Amino acid sequence: HTHTHTNASTHDLNMHSVCATRLATASSRQVRSIAARLVSTTSAGSEPTKKHGLGIGNIRSGLGAIHRVKIKAPGFISCPRTVSVIGAPMTFGQPFAGTDEGPKALRDAGLYESLLKMGWRLHDHGDLQFDPPTQSDADYEGEGMCLLPYSVGRGNKKIKDAVFSAASQGHFSLVLGGDHSIGLGSVAGVLSARPDTGVVWVDAHADLNTPATSPSGNMHGMPLAFLLGMIDIKEIPGHSWLEKVPRLEPEQLVYIALRDVDRGERHFIEKMGIKAFTMFHVDKYGIGKVMEMALDHLDGRPLHLSYDIDACDPVIAPATGTEVRGGLTYREAHYVAEAVWESQQLGSMDIVEVNPALHDTGSDDRDVTVDLGLALITSALGNRIL
Repeated sequence: HTHTHTNASTHDLNMHSVCATRLATASSRQVRSIAARLVSTTSAGSEPTKKHGLGIGNIRSGLGAIHRVKIKAPGFISCPRTVSVIGAPMTFGQPFAGTDEGPKALRDAGLYESLLKMGWRLHDHGDLQFDPPTQSDADYEGEGMCLLPYSVGRGNKKIKDAVFSAASQGHFSLVLGGDHSIGLGSVAGVLSARPDTGVVWVDAHADLNTPATSPSGNMHGMPLAFLLGMIDIKEIPGHSWLEKVPRLEPEQLVYIALRDVDRGERHFIEKMGIKAFTMFHVDKYGIGKVMEMALDHLDGRPLHLSYDIDACDPVIAPATGTEVRGGLTYREAHYVAEAVWESQQLGSMDIVEVNPALHDTGSDDRDVTVDLGLALITSALGNRIL
C-alpha cells in the first residue's frame, strides 16, 4: 500500500498499483526490493514514501476494517462472551526499554472500540504493577546465566494469578505485553484453569533456553523451558510458585514461524519431539497447510495463542527488539490468528514484544507495528475480510 498524489503521472500511478499488488503476494525475501521500487517511483515533487513500514499496517487499520464473522466461541467461554484485558508492561526479560509502552499503545490505537464492535463484552483490569529490580534481590547462582530472575518471577506470579482469575470466570484472557518472558505467567495461568490447553507459540525464536544454554541470560528466551519443567525452579529465585502449576507437556506445544533457533534449543526440540514449523515449512507448504497441521496436532484441546510480533518480517513489524529478516508476511501473520480462532477452541492470547520506543526518527515504524499488533488481536478474536 502506498499513498498517491494528485500530481502523479499515469505511469507513476500504474507503477504504484503494480507494486502494491506484488507487495501483497510477495515472499518476505522479495519485500525489501519491492519497497525500494515504491520509494524510487514516487512522483517528482511529492513527499517520498517513508522508508520503514511503507504504510502497510494501514491496510486494515481503523474501525472501518472491523467485520465480525459469527463463529462459535469455545464452550468454556461464558455467555455473554467477555474479554478480560490484562496489561503486563514488563521489560525485565530483555535489555531494551520500551516494551512496557506496548499495552498503552495498543489501547490507544483502538483496542476497546475494536473489541466492542466485534460483539465482545470488555473487562479491562488495567496494567499490573511490577516492582523494579533492586540490588538486594536474590541472584541466580547456578550454571550459565539468568538475569533478573527474582523480578521476572515475581512479575509472572502476578500475571498468572490475573489470568487464572479471568479464565476461571469463563472470560477470554488477553494479555498485552511486555516482553515474551510474560508468556510464562500467561500460559501458567491458563494451565492452572485448563491443564490440557494446547499452546500455539508464534515467534521467530524458540524461547526454550535454560540458564545453562542461554547465550545472553535474558529470560524472554526461557519461558517455555520453565513451563516444560526443564529447569529446577528451586535454583531460580522468585519462581517457587511454579511448583503448583500443571506442567506443559511437549505434545501440548506447537511452534509457528521459527527462524532464529539457538543450538541448545534445536537439541531440545528434537529430543522432546516438539512439533515445530519453521519459515522453511511456511515456504514449502504455505501457511494454510502449516496451520492445518499445527491445529490437527492440538485437536480437541483448549488453545492459547502466544504471539510475538517478531514472528512477522521486520518490514511490517519494525518496532521490536529482536527482529529477524525472513518472517511472516502481512497476510500470513493474519492467517495464523484467523485459523486459530476458526478452530473454535481459542480461549486466551498474549501479544508481546511490541516496542513503541524502537523506531527511527521520522519513520512510521511505531505506528505500523502497533497497528499490526492490534490487527492481529482482532483477527484472533473473530475479525474477517468478509
